[in-house]
Amino acid sequence: MFVLVRTSAAGWQTYQPSQLPLGAWVADDTLPLLDLARSLIRGPLGSCLLLSVTQIDPLHAARSPDSADSQSSDYIRTAWTELQGSFAEYWNQRGKNLRQNMRKQRNRLAAEGISGRLRVLDQPRDMAAAIERYGALESAGWKADRGTAIHPDNAQGKFYRRLLEYAARRGEAVVFEYLFDDRVVASNLCLRRDEVLVILKTTYDESIQSYSPAFLLSQDAIELLYHEGRVRRIEYYGRMMEWHSRWTETSRVLYHLTLYRWPLLLQLAAWRRRRRQAVESRSGH
Repeated sequence: MFVLVRTSAAGWQTYQPSQLPLGAWVADDTLPLLDLARSLIRGPLGSCLLLSVTQIDPLHAARSPDSADSQSSDYIRTAWTELQGSFAEYWNQRGKNLRQNMRKQRNRLAAEGISGRLRVLDQPRDMAAAIERYGALESAGWKADRGTAIHPDNAQGKFYRRLLEYAARRGEAVVFEYLFDDRVVASNLCLRRDEVLVILKTTYDESIQSYSPAFLLSQDAIELLYHEGRVRRIEYYGRMMEWHSRWTETSRVLYHLTLYRWPLLLQLAAWRRRRRQAVESRSGH
Protein backbone atom coordinates (compact mmCIF):
# COMPACT_ATOMS: atom_id res chain seq x y z
CA MET A 1 0.00 0.00 0.00
CA PHE A 2 1.35 3.40 -1.04
CA VAL A 3 -0.07 6.78 -0.04
CA LEU A 4 0.82 9.08 -2.93
CA VAL A 5 0.35 12.73 -3.86
CA ARG A 6 0.50 14.27 -7.31
CA THR A 7 3.47 16.61 -7.83
CA SER A 8 2.77 17.55 -11.46
CA ALA A 9 0.54 16.58 -14.35
CA ALA A 10 2.60 13.41 -14.85
CA GLY A 11 4.45 13.07 -11.53
CA TRP A 12 3.71 11.45 -8.18
CA GLN A 13 5.54 10.95 -4.91
CA THR A 14 4.93 9.30 -1.55
CA TYR A 15 3.03 11.41 0.97
CA GLN A 16 5.66 13.06 3.15
CA PRO A 17 4.43 15.35 5.95
CA SER A 18 7.07 16.80 8.23
CA GLN A 19 6.02 14.62 11.17
CA LEU A 20 6.60 11.39 9.25
CA PRO A 21 10.22 10.19 9.33
CA LEU A 22 9.75 7.76 6.42
CA GLY A 23 7.71 7.77 3.21
CA ALA A 24 4.09 6.58 3.53
CA TRP A 25 4.12 3.05 2.17
CA VAL A 26 4.18 -0.51 3.51
CA ALA A 27 4.98 -3.83 1.83
CA ASP A 28 6.21 -7.33 2.49
CA ASP A 29 9.96 -6.96 2.90
CA THR A 30 10.58 -9.78 0.41
CA LEU A 31 9.17 -7.63 -2.41
CA PRO A 32 11.87 -5.43 -4.02
CA LEU A 33 10.92 -1.76 -3.81
CA LEU A 34 12.07 -1.09 -7.37
CA ASP A 35 9.70 -3.78 -8.68
CA LEU A 36 6.84 -2.28 -6.67
CA ALA A 37 7.59 1.19 -8.02
CA ARG A 38 7.66 -0.08 -11.61
CA SER A 39 4.33 -1.84 -11.12
CA LEU A 40 2.87 1.48 -9.92
CA ILE A 41 4.23 3.70 -12.67
CA ARG A 42 3.14 1.27 -15.39
CA GLY A 43 -0.18 0.34 -13.77
CA PRO A 44 -2.62 2.22 -11.53
CA LEU A 45 -0.93 5.63 -11.96
CA GLY A 46 -1.92 5.77 -15.61
CA SER A 47 0.06 8.38 -17.50
CA CYS A 48 2.65 8.82 -14.72
CA LEU A 49 6.12 9.63 -16.09
CA LEU A 50 7.94 10.19 -12.80
CA LEU A 51 7.53 8.54 -9.39
CA SER A 52 9.49 9.50 -6.25
CA VAL A 53 9.56 7.29 -3.16
CA THR A 54 10.93 9.46 -0.38
CA GLN A 55 12.86 8.91 2.85
CA ILE A 56 13.42 5.16 2.55
CA ASP A 57 15.04 3.17 5.34
CA PRO A 58 17.62 0.70 3.93
CA LEU A 59 16.98 -1.45 6.98
CA HIS A 60 13.58 -2.27 5.47
CA ALA A 61 14.20 -1.73 1.74
CA ALA A 62 17.72 -2.30 0.51
CA ARG A 63 19.14 0.40 -1.76
CA SER A 64 19.39 -0.89 -5.32
CA PRO A 65 22.11 0.26 -7.74
CA ASP A 66 20.98 2.94 -10.19
CA SER A 67 19.52 1.48 -13.37
CA ALA A 68 18.47 2.71 -16.80
CA ASP A 69 15.16 4.00 -15.43
CA SER A 70 15.93 4.70 -11.74
CA GLN A 71 18.18 6.75 -9.51
CA SER A 72 18.61 6.89 -5.75
CA SER A 73 19.91 9.84 -3.75
CA ASP A 74 20.98 10.37 -0.15
CA TYR A 75 18.49 11.96 2.22
CA ILE A 76 20.11 12.08 5.68
CA ARG A 77 22.35 9.99 7.88
CA THR A 78 20.46 8.79 10.95
CA ALA A 79 21.59 7.02 14.13
CA TRP A 80 20.26 4.13 16.15
CA THR A 81 21.27 2.33 19.34
CA GLU A 82 21.31 -1.44 19.73
CA LEU A 83 20.64 -2.58 23.30
CA GLN A 84 22.96 -5.56 23.55
CA GLY A 85 24.51 -7.11 26.65
CA SER A 86 24.02 -5.18 29.88
CA PHE A 87 23.65 -1.50 30.61
CA ALA A 88 26.96 -1.55 32.51
CA GLU A 89 28.70 -2.85 29.39
CA TYR A 90 26.98 -0.26 27.23
CA TRP A 91 27.83 2.59 29.60
CA ASN A 92 31.48 1.55 29.85
CA GLN A 93 31.69 1.82 26.06
CA ARG A 94 30.59 5.46 26.11
CA GLY A 95 33.21 8.17 25.88
CA LYS A 96 35.09 9.20 28.99
CA ASN A 97 33.88 12.80 28.69
CA LEU A 98 30.21 11.78 28.62
CA ARG A 99 30.55 9.50 31.64
CA GLN A 100 32.45 12.12 33.62
CA ASN A 101 29.99 14.86 32.68
CA MET A 102 26.99 12.82 33.77
CA ARG A 103 28.67 11.99 37.07
CA LYS A 104 29.49 15.66 37.67
CA GLN A 105 25.93 16.74 36.87
CA ARG A 106 24.45 14.24 39.31
CA ASN A 107 26.93 15.20 42.04
CA ARG A 108 26.12 18.85 41.46
CA LEU A 109 22.38 18.23 41.72
CA ALA A 110 22.87 16.27 44.93
CA ALA A 111 25.06 19.02 46.39
CA GLU A 112 22.36 21.59 45.64
CA GLY A 113 19.64 19.40 47.13
CA ILE A 114 17.85 18.83 43.82
CA SER A 115 16.27 15.44 43.24
CA GLY A 116 16.59 14.32 39.61
CA ARG A 117 14.34 11.47 38.49
CA LEU A 118 12.83 9.83 35.43
CA ARG A 119 9.07 9.54 34.97
CA VAL A 120 7.51 7.16 32.45
CA LEU A 121 3.99 7.70 31.09
CA ASP A 122 2.23 5.17 28.87
CA GLN A 123 -1.51 5.43 29.61
CA PRO A 124 -4.01 7.23 27.33
CA ARG A 125 -5.16 9.44 30.20
CA ASP A 126 -1.60 10.73 30.65
CA MET A 127 -0.96 11.91 27.09
CA ALA A 128 -2.86 15.23 27.03
CA ALA A 129 -1.03 16.55 30.10
CA ALA A 130 2.29 15.20 28.81
CA ILE A 131 1.82 17.10 25.53
CA GLU A 132 0.91 20.25 27.47
CA ARG A 133 4.10 20.01 29.54
CA TYR A 134 6.15 19.20 26.44
CA GLY A 135 4.67 22.20 24.67
CA ALA A 136 5.46 24.49 27.58
CA LEU A 137 9.14 23.49 27.37
CA GLU A 138 9.39 23.71 23.59
CA SER A 139 7.46 26.98 23.34
CA ALA A 140 9.96 28.60 25.68
CA GLY A 141 12.90 27.60 23.47
CA TRP A 142 14.35 28.39 20.05
CA LYS A 143 11.62 26.52 18.16
CA ALA A 144 9.07 29.09 19.30
CA ASP A 145 10.97 31.76 17.36
CA ARG A 146 10.73 29.65 14.21
CA GLY A 147 7.05 28.83 14.72
CA THR A 148 7.70 25.07 14.84
CA ALA A 149 7.12 24.48 18.55
CA ILE A 150 4.42 22.13 19.79
CA HIS A 151 1.62 23.81 21.72
CA PRO A 152 -1.53 22.07 23.02
CA ASP A 153 -3.72 24.37 20.92
CA ASN A 154 -1.81 24.37 17.62
CA ALA A 155 -1.96 21.80 14.83
CA GLN A 156 1.28 20.10 15.94
CA GLY A 157 0.09 19.73 19.52
CA LYS A 158 -3.30 18.36 18.51
CA PHE A 159 -1.68 15.91 16.12
CA TYR A 160 0.74 14.50 18.70
CA ARG A 161 -1.97 14.27 21.36
CA ARG A 162 -4.22 12.24 19.04
CA LEU A 163 -1.31 10.09 17.91
CA LEU A 164 -0.07 9.27 21.41
CA GLU A 165 -3.54 8.71 22.86
CA TYR A 166 -4.33 6.27 20.04
CA ALA A 167 -0.97 4.52 20.39
CA ALA A 168 -1.30 4.34 24.18
CA ARG A 169 -4.58 2.42 23.81
CA ARG A 170 -2.54 -0.14 21.85
CA GLY A 171 0.25 -0.15 24.45
CA GLU A 172 2.63 1.55 21.99
CA ALA A 173 3.10 5.08 23.37
CA VAL A 174 5.78 6.08 25.87
CA VAL A 175 6.65 9.53 27.18
CA PHE A 176 9.85 9.90 29.19
CA GLU A 177 10.04 12.97 31.40
CA TYR A 178 12.95 14.08 33.54
CA LEU A 179 12.18 16.06 36.66
CA PHE A 180 14.18 18.28 38.97
CA ASP A 181 12.11 17.78 42.13
CA ASP A 182 8.58 18.33 40.73
CA ARG A 183 9.61 20.41 37.70
CA VAL A 184 9.75 18.78 34.25
CA VAL A 185 13.02 19.81 32.58
CA ALA A 186 13.19 17.39 29.62
CA SER A 187 10.78 15.20 27.68
CA ASN A 188 10.88 12.56 24.92
CA LEU A 189 7.77 11.54 22.97
CA CYS A 190 8.15 7.95 21.76
CA LEU A 191 6.42 5.05 20.04
CA ARG A 192 7.25 1.43 20.85
CA ARG A 193 6.49 -1.69 18.82
CA ASP A 194 8.15 -5.06 18.20
CA GLU A 195 11.16 -4.34 20.45
CA VAL A 196 11.85 -1.01 18.70
CA LEU A 197 11.50 2.38 20.37
CA VAL A 198 11.24 5.39 18.05
CA ILE A 199 11.96 8.79 19.58
CA LEU A 200 9.62 11.16 17.76
CA LYS A 201 10.34 14.41 19.54
CA THR A 202 12.66 15.61 22.27
CA THR A 203 12.88 18.90 24.17
CA TYR A 204 14.37 20.33 27.33
CA ASP A 205 14.39 23.45 29.46
CA GLU A 206 16.92 25.67 27.69
CA SER A 207 17.28 27.90 30.76
CA ILE A 208 19.20 25.14 32.58
CA GLN A 209 21.44 23.77 29.82
CA SER A 210 24.38 23.68 32.24
CA TYR A 211 22.72 20.70 33.94
CA SER A 212 22.36 18.70 30.68
CA PRO A 213 18.73 17.65 31.42
CA ALA A 214 18.26 15.95 28.04
CA PHE A 215 21.40 13.85 28.61
CA LEU A 216 20.31 12.91 32.13
CA LEU A 217 16.99 11.77 30.66
CA SER A 218 18.72 9.74 27.95
CA GLN A 219 21.00 7.95 30.39
CA ASP A 220 18.20 7.01 32.78
CA ALA A 221 15.81 6.02 29.97
CA ILE A 222 18.37 3.76 28.29
CA GLU A 223 19.23 2.16 31.62
CA LEU A 224 15.52 1.52 32.26
CA LEU A 225 15.06 0.01 28.79
CA TYR A 226 17.98 -2.34 29.43
CA HIS A 227 16.47 -3.49 32.71
CA GLU A 228 12.97 -3.94 31.27
CA GLY A 229 14.21 -5.96 28.29
CA ARG A 230 11.25 -5.00 26.07
CA VAL A 231 13.25 -2.86 23.62
CA ARG A 232 16.23 -4.02 21.58
CA ARG A 233 16.74 -0.99 19.35
CA ILE A 234 16.27 2.76 19.75
CA GLU A 235 15.63 4.69 16.52
CA TYR A 236 16.21 8.46 16.28
CA TYR A 237 15.29 8.90 12.60
CA GLY A 238 16.34 12.56 12.61
CA ARG A 239 19.48 13.93 10.99
CA MET A 240 22.50 12.59 12.87
CA MET A 241 23.97 15.27 15.12
CA GLU A 242 27.19 15.39 17.10
CA TRP A 243 25.37 14.50 20.32
CA HIS A 244 24.03 11.27 18.78
CA SER A 245 27.60 10.00 18.45
CA ARG A 246 28.00 10.18 22.21
CA TRP A 247 25.28 7.55 22.64
CA THR A 248 25.96 5.26 19.69
CA GLU A 249 28.47 4.42 16.96
CA THR A 250 25.88 3.06 14.51
CA SER A 251 24.27 5.00 11.69
CA ARG A 252 22.87 4.54 8.20
CA VAL A 253 21.75 6.73 5.30
CA LEU A 254 18.07 7.13 4.46
CA TYR A 255 17.53 7.66 0.75
CA HIS A 256 15.08 8.69 -1.98
CA LEU A 257 14.24 6.60 -5.04
CA THR A 258 13.22 8.26 -8.32
CA LEU A 259 11.78 6.12 -11.10
CA TYR A 260 11.18 7.25 -14.69
CA ARG A 261 8.68 5.63 -17.02
CA TRP A 262 11.28 5.37 -19.78
CA PRO A 263 15.11 5.49 -19.63
CA LEU A 264 15.08 8.42 -22.07
CA LEU A 265 13.35 10.57 -19.43
CA LEU A 266 16.12 9.85 -16.94
CA GLN A 267 18.72 10.83 -19.54
CA LEU A 268 16.81 14.04 -20.27
CA ALA A 269 16.57 14.87 -16.57
CA ALA A 270 20.32 14.27 -16.14
CA TRP A 271 21.07 16.53 -19.15
CA ARG A 272 18.90 19.33 -17.77
CA ARG A 273 20.59 19.00 -14.36
CA ARG A 274 24.07 19.23 -15.91
CA ARG A 275 23.03 22.23 -17.98
CA ARG A 276 21.59 24.03 -14.94
CA GLN A 277 24.76 23.33 -12.95
CA ALA A 278 26.90 24.70 -15.78
CA VAL A 279 24.83 27.90 -15.92
CA GLU A 280 25.04 28.32 -12.16
CA SER A 281 28.78 27.74 -12.28
CA ARG A 282 29.27 30.41 -14.96
CA SER A 283 27.06 32.91 -13.15
CA GLY A 284 29.00 32.23 -9.93
CA HIS A 285 32.20 33.35 -11.64
